[in-house]
Amino acid sequence: MHLLQQPHYTHAHTTSTPISPVLGVPALFRAVLRPPRVPYRPETAMVVLANPPVVDQIPLLRSPGPRDSFAAVPVVDLSGPGAARAIVDACERFGFFKVVNHGVAAATMDRAETEAIRFFAQAQADKDRAGPAYPFGYGSKRIGLNGDMGWLEYLLLAVDSASLSDACSVPSNAAFRAALNEYIAAVRKVAVRVLEAMAEGLGIAPLDALSAMVTEQGSDQVFRVNHYPPCPALQGLGCSATGFGEHTDPQLVSVLRSNGTSGLQIALRDGAQWVSVPSDRDAFFVNVGDSLQVLTNGRFKSVKHRVVTNSLKSRVSFIYFGGPPLAQRIEPLPELLGEGEESLYKEFTWGEYKKAAYKTRLGDNRLAQFEKK
Repeated sequence: MHLLQQPHYTHAHTTSTPISPVLGVPALFRAVLRPPRVPYRPETAMVVLANPPVVDQIPLLRSPGPRDSFAAVPVVDLSGPGAARAIVDACERFGFFKVVNHGVAAATMDRAETEAIRFFAQAQADKDRAGPAYPFGYGSKRIGLNGDMGWLEYLLLAVDSASLSDACSVPSNAAFRAALNEYIAAVRKVAVRVLEAMAEGLGIAPLDALSAMVTEQGSDQVFRVNHYPPCPALQGLGCSATGFGEHTDPQLVSVLRSNGTSGLQIALRDGAQWVSVPSDRDAFFVNVGDSLQVLTNGRFKSVKHRVVTNSLKSRVSFIYFGGPPLAQRIEPLPELLGEGEESLYKEFTWGEYKKAAYKTRLGDNRLAQFEKK
């Protein structure tokens, strides 16, 4: 089996299990909770996929319940007069918020979702031809090069200006590529409006001081399409497979949209509490990234987040990552430093930070090595 290959999905479904007939279900596997050598922590266990000759280990998490739902997700009306202040408030409190009235047509979002579902429903051999995702292309289960695993398959794609890079040949299907280009152009506009509203709320001039970093020539933009298959074998066991492990995003911002299946969780109180974000397929969710945390000298906090898989429903998500050019210096903006206030971070470029980030595990505190002691 190819090292990146995911357990094959069947395309059959039964009337007793409400699973998408398009996405199918993963091959059955057995969950093995290993006897712990240390006191058992209900938050994390291990699942072993019985799919010889390769056996992969994916962390298990406690299945979220109604009490875990985060009803206080900040909601920003991007077309409203109070958007700038609301965004700054949300970034200071949570590093995360939901955007409504964003101006992206429902047809644009639906078209991208339909084509993504069609891609992931292909035979495994066909999908494997679009990989591996090093640096761009199709991947499954393995996230990065440092041992992180998740119950997902994905497309990692390069963006040049407002569309997929010509150097990125995946996806090769013309309809899928056109749908993604339409979606990327639209969501990039949302990211620009969000960053300009941040600048306005922070009192930074010019208004494009932040947004120019992701729109100027050479900006480092990335786009992901993630598919989290259901895990029916875990139904009723009180645990769920980790789809994407806890992490922060290194860029300035990431803008996410998913189908109606929940699974996204964010950490509150410096990671002391994980809460589930109610799904909303008509809205976008914005994460503050590490670079924006540095640009604001810690005023905005990059949010730690993860994805927990659903036992019966597939989750499909789209994430636009807005990063600056490799040579861009990442340091606190002078306008945001008070009199006598010093930077909390050492000087570095985005290229230096990106190189360092690639050497870490998902859950590592990547900014730690750049903090002044």
